[in-house]
Amino acid sequence: MTDDKNFREDHAQSIIRNHMIWSMGAGFIPVPIADFFAVSAIQLDMIRQLCKLYEVDFKERQGKALVTSLTGSGLARLGARAVKFIPGVGSVLGGITMAVLSGASSFALGQVFIKHFETGGTILDFDVDRLKKYYNEMFEKGKEVAQDLQRQQQGNREQKKHEKEEALAADVVEKLKSLAELKSQGVITEEEFQKMKERLINA
Repeated sequence: MTDDKNFREDHAQSIIRNHMIWSMGAGFIPVPIADFFAVSAIQLDMIRQLCKLYEVDFKERQGKALVTSLTGSGLARLGARAVKFIPGVGSVLGGITMAVLSGASSFALGQVFIKHFETGGTILDFDVDRLKKYYNEMFEKGKEVAQDLQRQQQGNREQKKHEKEEALAADVVEKLKSLAELKSQGVITEEEFQKMKERLINA
């Protein structure tokens, strides 16, 4: 029973993490209102998946109302105020990107539903007033988690870029070796070798 519970909790956290990443991607949409609706749709899907995991009947109308009650007003205010948009970075509010805030909101929302479902709750008996404080606490924690995710994704992108550059450099070296071999065999002249080498290096 404990193993099943641990597996379910791990799966639930994985669902939250995936939807955090997706909502952070939606947070790069340069129009705050469009951003808000995109994130809300992702969060609703997260609730749907958590309901399935905990074998709770999903009610879309109630689900939308709960997302709005817990996150809507806060994110809408943030979106309306996040008017400074930096290309490649996103809307910025107080040094924190809307992507991070969107991720934090998704994290907090997911943790609230896990807490509720773990105690046998359903969509229909969800007490927003009782769980709002917990949502706010998890939102603050979620900002740190989202920033860590953002740094991790940036690191992965830089690593892939570095690996690609290394692969290209290795390819150029191999081609230069082949050209040098052709030159030594008299297949190409020194002038042709220099031209081909320059073309390879500048490609």
